[in-house]
Amino acid sequence: MVPELLSPAVLRDVEIRNRMWLAPMCQYMVEARDGVPTDWHLMHLGARAAGGFGLVITEATAVSPTGRISAQDTGLWNDEQTQAWSRIVSFCQAQGAKVAVQLAHAGRKASTWPMLPKYAGRHGTVPELAGGWIPEGPTDEPFPGLETPDALDTAAITRVIDDFVAAAHRAEQAGFDAVELHFAHGYLVHSFLSPLVNTRTDEYGGNDTGRSRLALEIARAVRDAWPAHKPLIVRISATDWIDGGWHTRHSIELACTLSRIGVDALHVSTGGAVIADIAVKPEYQVGFARSIREATGIPVAAVGLITEPVHAQEILARGDADHVAVGRAALREPSWPQRAAHELGVRDAGLYPGPYRRGSW
Repeated sequence: MVPELLSPAVLRDVEIRNRMWLAPMCQYMVEARDGVPTDWHLMHLGARAAGGFGLVITEATAVSPTGRISAQDTGLWNDEQTQAWSRIVSFCQAQGAKVAVQLAHAGRKASTWPMLPKYAGRHGTVPELAGGWIPEGPTDEPFPGLETPDALDTAAITRVIDDFVAAAHRAEQAGFDAVELHFAHGYLVHSFLSPLVNTRTDEYGGNDTGRSRLALEIARAVRDAWPAHKPLIVRISATDWIDGGWHTRHSIELACTLSRIGVDALHVSTGGAVIADIAVKPEYQVGFARSIREATGIPVAAVGLITEPVHAQEILARGDADHVAVGRAALREPSWPQRAAHELGVRDAGLYPGPYRRGSW
């Protein structure tokens, strides 16, 4: 019997060869600062596709220039970016992987220094004179240590929604198999969801319904724009880890509504809206995935220090999640799924490109 980790999954009309996802991880390697993915991204994503991941998810890919976490992030707001992504997507698909683009807006955490060794010691918002820009948020309250953002008015909110829709259309042109909307980690949409951040009193704040409005409007608009046969995934932070903040009850309510809109799976992470004391340990977020899965029935992917194949398989066998997403372990080991197949006793899982068959476990 094939272990769940190695078994295929279907979301809408897209069959994914196994339950292992490459989690989105910023690379900060767009050195031209134009949002166009480069050969680095081809190598990074292509190696993990060749290494056996079922679903490869891009780094947070901004829907507008001001939506980037850093100036060296990828984007999907123009034709040049679309064409560059198309090359990468085609290569990854040729290795047997499906590819999702994570569409994102960094909100009040935008315009920061790239997290690379050459920028060590530089913190906070990049000044406009150094190529930065003024971030945007639900209010003008800054994230600690960052620049004061511009508070989005309703016209600007409409523009953000339109940017997500336009990016979804470009994702279709580039050939992506799925779209993941980034509603987590304190970026724009999560900052609207969190009562610790969103203190607005208009229709986009004031209560749970108002604070959820932006997330639901983006999800509904993208679902309408995205092909009906392709899945839409949403990444959420299940909790802010602080009393009075966004927590599991909110996440379950949001998940139910997203499912009715046509969202096909949730990618369950935590935190990021505010500074919180989080006890990070292996699989520390898995329980949140299970709670949402049990309460809603929507397929979920668990993520967060899932590093060993046997533990990933146990997560699925227990019913905690339907998929597992691997991040930092995949930076160390692009062929993590191939090792997983070996350690779970599957001799030929079909995860090796032809030229690599001689190196199989």
